[in-house]
Amino acid sequence: MIQLKQINKVYDDGFQALKNIDLTFEEGKINVLIGPSGCGKTTTMKLLNRLTEHTDGQILIDDKDIKDINPIQLRRQMGYVIQSIGLFPHMTIYDNVATVPKLLKWEKARTRKRVEELLNMVNLAPETYMKRYPSELSGGQQQRIGVIRALAAEPSTILMDEPFSALDPISREQLQDELVRLQKEIKKTIVFVTHDMDEAIKIADQIILMKGGEIVQKGSPEEILANPANDFVKEFIGSDRLDQAKKLPSVQELSVKDYMVLSTETTVDLAIEDMVTNNVAELPVVDETGKYLGVLSLYKALANKAARLSEIVDYSVITVNETTDLNLAMGDLSKTKSIIPVLSEDKKLVGIIENSTLFVALHQIYESKSGVA
Repeated sequence: MIQLKQINKVYDDGFQALKNIDLTFEEGKINVLIGPSGCGKTTTMKLLNRLTEHTDGQILIDDKDIKDINPIQLRRQMGYVIQSIGLFPHMTIYDNVATVPKLLKWEKARTRKRVEELLNMVNLAPETYMKRYPSELSGGQQQRIGVIRALAAEPSTILMDEPFSALDPISREQLQDELVRLQKEIKKTIVFVTHDMDEAIKIADQIILMKGGEIVQKGSPEEILANPANDFVKEFIGSDRLDQAKKLPSVQELSVKDYMVLSTETTVDLAIEDMVTNNVAELPVVDETGKYLGVLSLYKALANKAARLSEIVDYSVITVNETTDLNLAMGDLSKTKSIIPVLSEDKKLVGIIENSTLFVALHQIYESKSGVA
């Protein structure tokens, strides 16, 4: 985890590029810094590997102040992908990808295995591409090499500064998809700078929207789409995408009626078996009358096998009534990562809305308003 606490950046000429930045980049998430030119997004990212030094405040990586880490060692612990790719033209693809492992004096066998593994990960056959030079690759292929080079030494953090902005639209979309797919496998902490709201919404777990060196709004794509903080955010997203015409489907349309449920009489072992068998991470819990009680997560069940099921149910999960207007409820719903139980007037469980389904609905609205095919 990376934490920025009360960060200021003032240059020698007196210009203040960053003002009181408080920010957390959670482990294993894609965090997108976005805003107009000169807003401070790239400066914020460059503070993390000390390409730029902050004036005041504290930056912690896993609770360790980066000022206590040698800058060269710090940079070798982070992957860095830039817009111009930065591949060495006189070196083969193998040598480009192996740059940092060689600096870290990895054994040759380990390095070769890692390079082959990474090339396979982005669907570039090692036997075909390892001996080629950057000039023999397309722009999209070169950018893929830039991404895996940043992953080569297995860093926990990847910094990406507008990495896809110079590519044609088709290659750019392919690489965005590739990044989202890769992140499911590698689970790195990614800090990604862009000026493109479509890109941010597509790839981000957290969006940080900046203006004039300050954070204007931060949150999930769902939260920012549903609840823009002010007129600047609305304008940046696009007022046509946020007008009154856009509406979410009803609760009834989004809810799954036949979703599996657990009873309080179910044993924890049986609950675990049911969740594993049905490939779900959480299930709603009801009493003998069908009245909703809460949600049980697989992770909590695995950690508390000896407990009674009623003792480990989460009773605080946000719910909606079957007549709720989701457009009005999004402020609360955007805060939950759980399933959303749907209740009748007498508190009986009548269905659930999966969080991913709600996000897809929001994304489709956004795309239809922005003219994305």
